[in-house]
Amino acid sequence: MIELNFSNMMEEVIGKNGLSERRIEGFRGRVEDAHEQIKDRRWPELAFIDLLSQDTSEIKNIARHIREETEDFLILGIGGSALGPRAILDALSPFHNLQKKPRVFIYENVDPRTLKQILSLIDLKKTSINVISKSGSTAETAASFMILWDEMKKILGNDAPKRFIATTDPEKGNLRKIVNEEGLKSLPVPPNVAGRYSVLSPVGLLPAEVIGIDSNELLRGARDIHEKCSEPELWKNPAYLFGTLLYLMDTEKKRKINVMIPYADSLKSLSEWFCQLWAESLGKLGVGLTPYPSVGTTDQHSQLQLWMEGPQDKVVIFIRVDDYGDDIKIPRIFKDMEGLNYLSGHTLSELIAAEEESTELALARAERPNMTITMPVINAYHIGQLFHFFELVTALTGFLYRVNPFNQPGVEEGKNLTYGMMGKKGYEAKRKEVEEAREKKICWRI
Repeated sequence: MIELNFSNMMEEVIGKNGLSERRIEGFRGRVEDAHEQIKDRRWPELAFIDLLSQDTSEIKNIARHIREETEDFLILGIGGSALGPRAILDALSPFHNLQKKPRVFIYENVDPRTLKQILSLIDLKKTSINVISKSGSTAETAASFMILWDEMKKILGNDAPKRFIATTDPEKGNLRKIVNEEGLKSLPVPPNVAGRYSVLSPVGLLPAEVIGIDSNELLRGARDIHEKCSEPELWKNPAYLFGTLLYLMDTEKKRKINVMIPYADSLKSLSEWFCQLWAESLGKLGVGLTPYPSVGTTDQHSQLQLWMEGPQDKVVIFIRVDDYGDDIKIPRIFKDMEGLNYLSGHTLSELIAAEEESTELALARAERPNMTITMPVINAYHIGQLFHFFELVTALTGFLYRVNPFNQPGVEEGKNLTYGMMGKKGYEAKRKEVEEAREKKICWRI
């Protein structure tokens, strides 16, 4: 089970920049209200909790077919539809494409050079394509799907639809219409599950199964952490404490930046997944917290100076790994060289653990708040725990800020302007807005 240590957030440990037990205790009423909203499912979008008990048999069947019939697996999606699968791929099968098949490629940003490179590496005759879009109308995913549909039709003719799997709304949207008309295999994203909360739906579980990860283990971990985080007592609930501490650090200490630093290369993508979840869910009505993806020990050498002596606006969140599953011993060489011989006989896992703990301590001594999530080992069970833990924390924290943690009105405006620029029917006024804005920018060029 993952564990939260928040000692270095407390006034008793780091002094005036920390929080007192009395202040946290005084916030209990707000947390209890948020707990009731979660327990009573007052928001339909809390349906992401229902994912923990889903039937995975169809996901497993489709994944088995993909593994048996194809050599490459191409995912088309953006936002949570790409960040979630990438987090699973990197955490649970690092360097996958150099060792295993089917190889997995994720095309998210509509950078034409990237798609050209992917198409140069894969054989479309031996490729399965998973197009992921809950609405079926996301411009980036729709464009890449249209390109791949056309290419596959040229190569496979009437057999092309057999190579597509659509992960989308079960009843409505453009992609669902194509599924019904063309006979594509499909998996549902439940209507009330927001995209950034969908990693434990078929959005993430199908890619997991394709690379040989048991989706039931991801869900088992999520169920276990959910049970622990259903405890109404604030001091016994790690999710409630995590959200409360970061909320109070913002509102009382003006620390609006949250640095997420896992001490494992394979968890960097999970840190990036967290950043979308945190930013898009909380950044509304003039409030919110700014997430900052990082990775240890690398960013001790590129960012730690800023965290130690820069602006007093950050909280650092460590993810510590107890057992890396593999280890390498540092050889006993250069025995007479003072700058190197102290490392001899130790292991790399000892060194990275020492780096993480010493960074925690250094920040605490500088009165810079930080806290640590410890995971025993990087496997599907504990990755499932991290995913669901952060989703619960995000919902809870949104309720503390009194914002809707499930919508994204700012993102929708950007989408609408894009629709106008690209000529989508019904968005002519948005196109006019863009053209007027361009005229205003003409004078300000050099």
